Amino acid sequence: MSDPAAASISPVRILFVCMGNICRSPAGECVTRHLAEEAGVADQLHLESAGTIGFHTGKSPDARMIEAAQARGITIAGAARQVQPSDFENFDWIVAMDQDNYDDLQLVREQATGDQIKAQLVMLCDYCQDHSETEVPDPYYGGPEGFEKVLDLLEDGCAQLIQEMV
Repeated sequence: MSDPAAASISPVRILFVCMGNICRSPAGECVTRHLAEEAGVADQLHLESAGTIGFHTGKSPDARMIEAAQARGITIAGAARQVQPSDFENFDWIVAMDQDNYDDLQLVREQATGDQIKAQLVMLCDYCQDHSETEVPDPYYGGPEGFEKVLDLLEDGCAQLIQEMV
């Protein structure tokens, strides 16, 4: 029988953000979902992703990221969207992949007009324990090794993120 008190607890709402929302942020969302499912805590998280630009809005994640993740048993899915000022009211945590996106997100937060701004803005690599990088590099213009590096960083940082947030 399920615990009624546990059912009333709202899931932690996390938004992963990169520039275009077709490589790093959808991978962050899906890697976290995969790890949370393995840990049995997926019901305690609400995960989404977005981009700081709207150029790819409505598009699926990059096929190269999908392929690299599939090789690790992780499904990458979704449709790109642009981050909105209201996301700072609707999420508990907003996770930036690099400093440029972090800086852009600070500007978006300044546009939020609601009085319920609650999202904490953090960098994904701040949660990495096995890697010393400070940013998740954009793999878009590189080769397969770039997508592998992104997944390595995400698996490291997202595992710690789950431990701290759930």
